Amino acid sequence: MKNQVANLLAEAFKQWVLDEGLDAQLLNHKVMIEQARDERHGDYASNLAMVVAVKAGRSPRFAAEALIERVAKPSWLESVKIAGPGFINFRLSDQAHHAIIQRVRAKGNQFGCLEPEKGAKKLLIEFVSANPTGPLHVGHGRGAAYGDALARLLRARGWLVDSEYYVNDAGRQMHKLALSVWLRYLERCGMDIEFPSGLYRGDYVRCAAEILYMQQGENLMRSPPSGVMDGENDEARLDVMMGICREELGETDYQRVFDMGLTYNLNDIREDLLSFGVSFDRWFHESELVRHGDLERAVDRLSEAGWTYEKGGATWFASTRLGDDKDRVLLRENGQPTYFASDVAYHLNKCERGYSACINIWGADHHGYIARVRNAMQALAGSTDFLEILLVQFANLYRGSARVSMSTRDGEFVTLRTLREEVGNDAARFFYVMRPCDQHMDFDLELAKSQSQENPVYYIQYAHARICSLHVQLEQKGWGFESEEGIRSLSLLRESHELSLMRQLRRFEEVMDLAAQNRAPHHLANYLRELASALHTYYNHTIILVPETEVRNARMALVDAVRQVLYNGLAFLGVSAPRFM
Repeated sequence: MKNQVANLLAEAFKQWVLDEGLDAQLLNHKVMIEQARDERHGDYASNLAMVVAVKAGRSPRFAAEALIERVAKPSWLESVKIAGPGFINFRLSDQAHHAIIQRVRAKGNQFGCLEPEKGAKKLLIEFVSANPTGPLHVGHGRGAAYGDALARLLRARGWLVDSEYYVNDAGRQMHKLALSVWLRYLERCGMDIEFPSGLYRGDYVRCAAEILYMQQGENLMRSPPSGVMDGENDEARLDVMMGICREELGETDYQRVFDMGLTYNLNDIREDLLSFGVSFDRWFHESELVRHGDLERAVDRLSEAGWTYEKGGATWFASTRLGDDKDRVLLRENGQPTYFASDVAYHLNKCERGYSACINIWGADHHGYIARVRNAMQALAGSTDFLEILLVQFANLYRGSARVSMSTRDGEFVTLRTLREEVGNDAARFFYVMRPCDQHMDFDLELAKSQSQENPVYYIQYAHARICSLHVQLEQKGWGFESEEGIRSLSLLRESHELSLMRQLRRFEEVMDLAAQNRAPHHLANYLRELASALHTYYNHTIILVPETEVRNARMALVDAVRQVLYNGLAFLGVSAPRFM
């Protein structure tokens, strides 16, 4: 409806410019339509007259009057009036309000969804992509909830969306995990092991080592990499230990240890995300880039285009030529690729898979990677228009006013699984998307578990359950709900709370567009809270199940449309809508 109002004003504006012989450049102004802040002033408002008045050589009110004279008056528009210094306010007719209830009922669970247009472009969203070196923590949870909600919203609004998890399974951290698992395995074999602080120390490492022992017995026992604790620094010592581990085991047995750590953690991550309602169309492994030659090809293409140079035995990308603060290493002195080289190859792979747009959802700690990746794509593809990078800030846990420590003495973070078990999936997902992703958020565990109107997800779900309870009450009274009669009797709904609910329902698709276009699921979360508030206000002030059949059915048609929109909106955020609470 907002677009229809904007089109009316745009046509009036065009006609005014032609009739008055005004500067044609005025037509370049964008018609701005917003939801009216005060329902007493109407449904939509525009400041267009004030924006163009000066250039048109007219006063704002004169411009507003000229535009209003030329606005067509379809049946769904009740009035167009001037307010204040020159605002143009639009009030919709009862017919327009009633039509939204009919549309909600007709489309059901598909209300808010658009069919992909012919030739619609494909979009790839990559999110979470945590290193498989341990379980997901609460920070990963925010990226998971946000990424999945965004994918659902974009699909609902007609985008062809694929989702992807990038598995970093070819870097140094994975070899540290393999060494960690092997040392714990040796401990399980009864050996006295010195376990360096720089390795992974979580219980999950012991679990992986136990499974390895159950499968292999003592077949993988070798001399532990001891006597190398002196050296340049801790990381250098770990590199020596990882080399000894690989040499002692040999390639075949080392691969068994490596695969155990990877498989155990990746299966845990998959299970955790699936339990959280998050699934991916593809799990893309970094090792594929090496195996299929993508990494080597990406570096070669940069070199052939003159973007690399040799220095100190390493191969560098001349990123400063594109505005970066320093050049970036692609291949180390020993010929091994850096993480950056893998990132370049991965993004080139995305581009070559035919996606017209790619959205990366990264943790805020990856901010420094944005420029270098964009520069590499500029060098390889000649443009970065297809690449959109969104950063998700960390989440702080609180119990009321007390902040919760995010990590244990052993450096293990509070896991996503622990959070889900305490507050539930619905509260976790909703709380994660309540704020813009680039803002820090404080997650109040006690509030998330509370059954009060202060808990937004409970407040919204309770509104849905309240409406469902009306259907139960109808059956108990032996009345039933005649939906067709309810639609025919909508003209009986004249109370202010009823009109307010209809206005809220009309906003749903506009909010969906806003949330999808701005990559901002929090707009939908906020809208659902406002709709729930309007429903609770109506429920508390109005008897819905009155003896008068026509009025009762009309009111039930209204609140049942609210129920459907609450259900759909929660579903687009990956949150359930219980019928009973």
